[in-house]
Amino acid sequence: MKSSVLFKQAHLGPYTLKNRIVLPPLTRSRSSQPGNIPNDLMATYYGQRTGAGFMVTEGTQIEPRGQGYAWTPGIYSAEQVEGWRKVTDAVHAEGGVIFAQLWHVGRVSHNSLQPGGDAPVAPSAIVADNVKVFIETGPGEGALALPSTPRALTTAEVKELVQLYAQAARNALDAGFDGVEIHCANGYLVNQFISAHTNRRDDEYGGSLQNRLRFLKEITQAVAEVVGNNRLGIRFAPLFATTDEDRVYLGLVEENPHETYIEAIKVLENIGIAYLSLAEADWENAPELPETFRTAVRKNFSGAILYAGKYTAERGIRVIEEGWGDLIAFGRPFIANPDLPERIANNWPLNQVDPTSMYGGTHKGYTDYSTYQE
Repeated sequence: MKSSVLFKQAHLGPYTLKNRIVLPPLTRSRSSQPGNIPNDLMATYYGQRTGAGFMVTEGTQIEPRGQGYAWTPGIYSAEQVEGWRKVTDAVHAEGGVIFAQLWHVGRVSHNSLQPGGDAPVAPSAIVADNVKVFIETGPGEGALALPSTPRALTTAEVKELVQLYAQAARNALDAGFDGVEIHCANGYLVNQFISAHTNRRDDEYGGSLQNRLRFLKEITQAVAEVVGNNRLGIRFAPLFATTDEDRVYLGLVEENPHETYIEAIKVLENIGIAYLSLAEADWENAPELPETFRTAVRKNFSGAILYAGKYTAERGIRVIEEGWGDLIAFGRPFIANPDLPERIANNWPLNQVDPTSMYGGTHKGYTDYSTYQE
């Protein structure tokens, strides 16, 4: 595999990447409490995986209301910024390139995770179904729970959120990140504005598709003004359902996903962002993105295109060789194999991931996975 396209250099904004293998955003819920502060353990975890040509952090909430799961890190307090600096220092010491993923869950949250026990905020007051959140039930202990009913944001509050994204981007630069990615996928806040299923607003942010894309456009522009459009990425999860089972995914499969996401991509192309990250469905027998969509993405977007979602090295090579994408992300394999690029290059066998230690806990199942040579 050493001679494969996965190990050719790639360009991403101002950066030259040593390979096309990406560590994608992976929620691990290891931040220090109280305060959801990144820590030394997290710095070790990211530092171990700098064989990746490009790295994106786990989702990091841009404000206290943006949290939907216990123990996930934030990027809105001075203590959090200082904690993230440990991570970026560890990655840069090994020559890595790392972006922070800016996250707001919107309605996918619970009163117990919200400041003052308030209702989560969302485009419209529609409760999230077919999904659970993770709440703390005691020190170091948690449980899955149904999301709470959200309240609709006022127009003024939406505009305030745009500025919160911009401030989070400033914080990311202060923490030493090389750029940022905005999480616009998986049924979270930005996705809630885009989707007709979750956006029933009658102001400038609702109604027509162009109105539903307004929030995406405004936060992308605001963040680009902070970090530079060439150091900014956007993550989408465009789902093309083929069965009723496929539709059970936070309820956000669009009536016409091709039109919705190509129009969204045109908005991003006009702003000139560095890359587009497309997260594909990763459950068993999930539908693949249609080739017509992949081709349309390439036609309408001139930046780098990153694909993620149960990829093998062979499948990733095909996507690059077909011209559909430039970078390939590996999620669970990178959790269990800190030296994943080296293993792929040498056709070494992979460690299997321990599903019981994915979220929360200690170093076990986090920083104690062995390299092949160990």
